[in-house]
Formats: sequence, structure tokens, C-alpha cells
Amino acid sequence: MSSVTYAAAVDLGATSGRVILGAWAKNRLKLTEVHRFPNTFRTLGANDYWDLGTLWHEIQTGLRAAAAALPRGARLASVGVDTWGVDYVLLNEAGRLVFPVHAYRDPRTQAGLKRLAGTRAALERIYAATGVPNVFYNTSLQLEEAVASCPAVGDLAARCLFLPDYFNYLLSGRMENELSIASTSQLLDVHSTDWSRAALDYFHIPPQWFSRPVKAGTRLGRIRGFPELAGAQVVAVPGHDTACAYDAMPAAPDGTDLFISSGTWSLVGFESKTPVLGPEALAARVSNERIGDGRYRPLTNVIGLWLLEGIMKDFRSRPQDNRGWDTLIAAAEKLPAPRELLDVTDPAFANPPSMKAAIDAQLRRRRRERPKTLAGYTRLICDSLGRGHAEAKEAFERMTGRKFNRILMVGGGSRNRLLCQATADAAGVPVASFSLEGTAVGNIASQLIALRVVKDLRTFRALLGADLRQKVYSPGRG
Repeated sequence: MSSVTYAAAVDLGATSGRVILGAWAKNRLKLTEVHRFPNTFRTLGANDYWDLGTLWHEIQTGLRAAAAALPRGARLASVGVDTWGVDYVLLNEAGRLVFPVHAYRDPRTQAGLKRLAGTRAALERIYAATGVPNVFYNTSLQLEEAVASCPAVGDLAARCLFLPDYFNYLLSGRMENELSIASTSQLLDVHSTDWSRAALDYFHIPPQWFSRPVKAGTRLGRIRGFPELAGAQVVAVPGHDTACAYDAMPAAPDGTDLFISSGTWSLVGFESKTPVLGPEALAARVSNERIGDGRYRPLTNVIGLWLLEGIMKDFRSRPQDNRGWDTLIAAAEKLPAPRELLDVTDPAFANPPSMKAAIDAQLRRRRRERPKTLAGYTRLICDSLGRGHAEAKEAFERMTGRKFNRILMVGGGSRNRLLCQATADAAGVPVASFSLEGTAVGNIASQLIALRVVKDLRTFRALLGADLRQKVYSPGRG
């Protein structure tokens, strides 16, 4: 048997995707990005949709590039897919799409969102059943709207698969719902690993569309349609990219680390054997998502780098490469701290035509001066997100009685030193930023455990952390 195990991570994000080849040897992981591509939703009429055909084409291209990158005589052992949360496909019994694939930012859920928000008893009942708050992108609201607007879909569809489930099906021929991605839907029972009948009934969703979720690490079968990868196993890794990113972090075994996966969204949370429920958790919009092994990952969403990505569209001077970003961040660091920060929970930031206009409108309502430059907006956004991260930490400590001594950050935001320092200053604890392709590492970790190359996640984290590069931002040094 080869002393090197090769696994491919298909990692799809809302703005870009990539295929990464991992090589595990001598308890060390080496990653090679073999394919990267942009991703975006498209607007048709009044609605927003994902281009699934293009995504599948790029996955195929990436897996063939992974095969070509293997050393002579080596074989790929496995493939795993992770994506962003909540979005889904509806299929008939033959596996054909029967409904267009909407993007989660599509405004079609607003009526259902307001209806649930306006009925306190129902809101509390659904939260108690699922542990997931009422948010515009929830699969529950999306499916409710689909069934209401197109009643015939109830007869046409036989299965609902989340996006990683669907690509697993295309790769393996097996339809399964994976647990971590299922937990983003507001349809999973918070006290079990099965679906909540109360939630399915409330949203008028046919329960037969789903199968009981499988845990991460389940082997789905050998890959189909890729002769160059014959024999490779398709593994149901944690389908939600945030779950993968959390798995990759070398967390302290005593549970005193808070995690931030910083990308389009900042997912702030921790690992727990029990969910965080109750009126305060509902008010704080705590989402009790799942780790791939069935435990809990209570987290809250801070809007994240979506603010920064959005503001760039309004400036011609926006950075075009890493050097440009370094220059922008350096300019923002030299500016004085803003006198007042943004309310990053403002729903106006969800998907505005102009992020600058949305930010300016909030500042105008509060009679605050608008920044004059892109660097000024960058400083305001990063400091505001840092405060949002700190408020999430404070809320979790208050609700659970825990004390978090350190924040671990991965993702795009972990490379933004202004954001990391702002988070450390606001939270009052060190922020450890890891030079780590978090989602890809967590994806591959699950594959290695499924292949029995690594004993378990705790072992993987200990081995990974032994030589992992990190930068620590201490509070008060910004």
C-alpha cells in the first residue's frame, strides 16, 4: 500500500469554488489547489438562481485536474463535497431536476419570514423544535414558498437534496441527506438526528422528500463517470462548509475556544454536546447547527465580509490583487477609530443594490458622518465586524456560563489583520489567525477518518496543530 493517501476536496462557496488535492503522509497534510473558478447567482426576472450546470462542469474539470496532478502510479482514494448552507434541489424519482434552483438571497421568502416573525407562539414553537432562528435564507421558508407558488411541485418532486447531497448523487448515484448541511435548514429536530415533523407540517413540506440524514464519514460508493479516478470512494463529508472549517481548527480539548469562520458570513460559535435553547437564545438568533458526528455547533451569523465585498463595487479604486489589498488595509489601519460603529444586524445589508448607499443611509439616520474614502469605509466595516464578533462571544458566555479564552479564526477574514485586531480589541481575548485552507482541510480530514487512515477528529487536530502556522493578535495592540 502507498505510504501517501490522496483525497480531493470539492469546496464550493457562494462567490468562488475550488478543487483541492490533499496528500496525507507521515501524519502531515499537503494541499495543492488544482482548480479555482468564480461563482455567482443570476437574476432572471424577479428571482435569483444558481447555475448548476456550470458548477457541475467546473467540478468535473477540477476532478480531472486532480487526477492529472497525481504522481505516476498513484490513485485518488476519495472525494468529498462541501458547499454553503440552506440551498437545495428538488428531483423526481429518476434524479431529474423538477424545479429551478433558487439562490438563498432571493427575496421570495419575505412574506413567510414576516408571517412567522409576527406569530410569537409559532416562532417559539419552531425554535424549540429545530433550534434554528427565523432567517430569510432558511430552507424552510424557501420550500414553503416553492410549494405555495407552484403547488404541482408536490406531485413532481420525490426527493429534496441539499447542494452537497446533490453533487454527491451525481458522483456516486446515491441520494442521501448529510447531517451538518441538513441542520442549516430549520427542518431538523434539534433533539435527534431526524427531521422535525412539527416544522415540516408548519411549512407544508412533504416529509417523504427527505431521508434520515447520514453522519459525516459515510461512504456513498465508488465514483462514477471518471475513468481516470476509478476506485475512488465518494465520502459524505460535513456538507456545510462552516462545519468543515470548524473541524479544521486545532481547538483546545477543554472547550475554551470560540471559533470564527470568516468569509461572506462570519460564523461565530463553539462545539457542544447540548444545544443552546430558550428565549435568550431565540432573541440572540443562535442557530444550533450540527457537527458531522451529531454533536452541536451553536453559532450566530454576523454579516461578515459581504459588507466589504459589497462596498468595493462602488469604488473604482478597489484592490485588484493581494498587493492592492495590503495597501488598502494599511491605509485603513492609519485612520483613527470610528466614533460610532455600524449596526451590522441591519437587514438593509442583506442584498442591497448598493452597499455604500445602504451604509450611508444607516449613518444618515443616526446623524453620523460618512467616510470620505474607501479606506474609511474599510476601517468602519472591520471595526464594526470586530464588535459584532465580540457581542456574539459575550452572548454565548452569558447563556452557557462558559468562558472563552481564545478566538480561533479561519477563512478569508483570517488574512485581514485589521479585522483580526479589531476582533481581539473588542473581545478582550487573543485571536489566533491560522494560515489554513479551513474548509478544504476539514473536508479532507473527514475523508481520512472515513478511510481509517486517521483515528478520529481529535487525533487529526493534534497532528495538524503540531506544525500549523498561526499569527496571534493580542487585545489592545491595534
